[in-house]
Amino acid sequence: MIADVKKSAEQKMHKSLEALKADLGKVRTGRAHTGILDHVTVDYYGTPTLINQVANINLVDSRTIGVQPWEKNMIGKVEKAIRDSDLGLNPATQGDLIRVPMPPLTEERRKELIKVVKGEAEEAKVAIRNVRRDANATLKDLLKDKTIGEDEERKAQDDIQKLTDRNIAEVDKILHAKEVDLMAV
Repeated sequence: MIADVKKSAEQKMHKSLEALKADLGKVRTGRAHTGILDHVTVDYYGTPTLINQVANINLVDSRTIGVQPWEKNMIGKVEKAIRDSDLGLNPATQGDLIRVPMPPLTEERRKELIKVVKGEAEEAKVAIRNVRRDANATLKDLLKDKTIGEDEERKAQDDIQKLTDRNIAEVDKILHAKEVDLMAV
């Protein structure tokens, strides 16, 4: 029973870390990467469709993303979808290739992005602590039902606390790496 509680807590904490990494991946730095466009949707014959399902996306250079729609008549719609997204990007069409240059970040914008990143990290920490709380509540229920003894419960709570501390430290490490990445010019 205790092993199941620990394993479940570990899996949920790992999912929180993965969600944080995914969220931070969407916060753009000065460099281009194709993941920035992942959540952009295009009107594909009346159906909102993710951009990577109607076009090839690749890096032209370190500051430019190339988007090549599979159908010629989609070029205008894809360009409009990128321009209308909340990313602040200004695409330019060259033949059948849409070039999306990444504007350099100002110091002020970098600091705003760091605040956003810190908020995301804090949410991940809260999620991890909530997993700890739920696991401890489950252990208390097992103790109350006399399924486990007090010593086992105390040891399991210590193990869950160590797991929590490890995951919180990992969040801090991920946050620090992203801050350094954002402040790099």
